[in-house]
Amino acid sequence: MQNRSVQRLPPLDLLVSFEAAARHLSFTRAAAERHVTQSAMSRQMRALETEIGMPLFTRAHRSLVLTDAGLRLHASCATVLMQLRQTLQQIRAPLGREVLSVTTTPGLASLWLIPRLPVFTRAHPGIDVRIDTSLDLRDLASEGFDIAVRYLPSNHSEGKQLFAEALQPVCSPALQRRKGGPPLVQPADLQAHTLLQITATPGSGMPLEWGTWLQAAGVGQLQALSVLSFNSYSEVITAALAGQGVALGRRPLVDALLRKRQLVTPFSGATSSRRAYFLVVEAAAKGRPAVAALARWMVQQAQEPT
Repeated sequence: MQNRSVQRLPPLDLLVSFEAAARHLSFTRAAAERHVTQSAMSRQMRALETEIGMPLFTRAHRSLVLTDAGLRLHASCATVLMQLRQTLQQIRAPLGREVLSVTTTPGLASLWLIPRLPVFTRAHPGIDVRIDTSLDLRDLASEGFDIAVRYLPSNHSEGKQLFAEALQPVCSPALQRRKGGPPLVQPADLQAHTLLQITATPGSGMPLEWGTWLQAAGVGQLQALSVLSFNSYSEVITAALAGQGVALGRRPLVDALLRKRQLVTPFSGATSSRRAYFLVVEAAAKGRPAVAALARWMVQQAQEPT
């Protein structure tokens, strides 16, 4: 008879945490995904290694490398967890319905995708859509996502480019015409205004918000009155709508707000960005009609005039 200690599996929670740590090769990022502290994640991995009886990571200064045992366990965990997620999704879905999981940036979700989704759901009854917003590049297969719309350098080769991006300052109409306020008719006037931007986070790959545009406008050394920074682009636009300052509009994400005159462009002309939005479909999901329908609809929406 096989020894029971050999047959006994480690706690599932430890294996899920290990899969995240092995995928990110970072206890800090895995901890954020699992909603625990970095020290708690480290303790969980020590406990798992003790349970198994061998190291799973080689810990270097500010870096992690999987051991041979870690590589084998990660491959197995990723496969099994993906199968579990797919099965649970099927079980949880109401009879005759299908749930599609989409991951994208907070800005694209709130400003472009969510306002359009009712058109898709009305045309496709029985298909439900779950949206995940994150600046991290999710692993579609292991994390159970069918589609991603990713914000990447324009020369990236993964997936299909939905649309390129152009940058143009935007603000509320009230800020532009505020009586007694500083003028806002040429780029140099920004020195008397508050600039709104995303906080640059280490390792996120996010570009600095204003640098490229200010250089192109010939005011690269401009010092604004003040700067307000936010965690996501949707928060930046919310602040702009509230008249708190001038944001760098990412077109076409802000085009609907410009068309409704909720935002205005104080200066003419836009600067091409070095980034674009790409549609990526998880390999195993490509054969599912519902996934193909959503992907096709997103491409059509991207091609329509805003």
